Amino acid sequence: MSFFDDLPQQPSRPREPQPPQPGWFGPPSDEMPGIARVGGFVFKSQRMVLVLKLVEVFSTGCLLDLVWSVRRGSESDQEWREIVEESYNNSRSSIDTRTGLEIGVALADGRKAVAAIHGPSAFEDADDVTGPVLTTLGGGGGSNNSEFAQFTGRYWLWPLPVEGDTALVAKWDALGMPESLLVLSAQQLADALGRVQKYWSE
Repeated sequence: MSFFDDLPQQPSRPREPQPPQPGWFGPPSDEMPGIARVGGFVFKSQRMVLVLKLVEVFSTGCLLDLVWSVRRGSESDQEWREIVEESYNNSRSSIDTRTGLEIGVALADGRKAVAAIHGPSAFEDADDVTGPVLTTLGGGGGSNNSEFAQFTGRYWLWPLPVEGDTALVAKWDALGMPESLLVLSAQQLADALGRVQKYWSE
């Protein structure tokens, strides 16, 4: 007999169906995204860059992967520490008025959305949400030393904008970045949508 044979059995628990998540909540958990051939510099100067590194397209929306990097100039050690702290860009709520990285999208039909850490359910009936919704999904890490600071952030855009090009707009007053934009091609997003694969067939 094995040492483990006479251990008590765990009682079985009833299987509870999971309610479906609304599209604005985040990427579907059962899809391999298509990678859109869009990206580039949202802003670039001698001191700072903001780059759209990757766009993962899902059937319901797209995940925007951003990277920002700041180079040290003539700042004192204390001034540089303050810049590094600012570069962490702690997540903003939709009612937060602190300085920080402001991210938004402008759709071809005139609608727009600004990134926040709270989804629509925090403020309205989730069933009535029509979009667009831009949600902060958190940072993917970063690094810094005495010469540069670099960090990343991920943003979920719902629904997927394929009816006309979309402008990704950014501003960061505290780091000297004026309002800047990068255009996301609707055709390239649509092409990536055709490469989305489901994990399982029904």
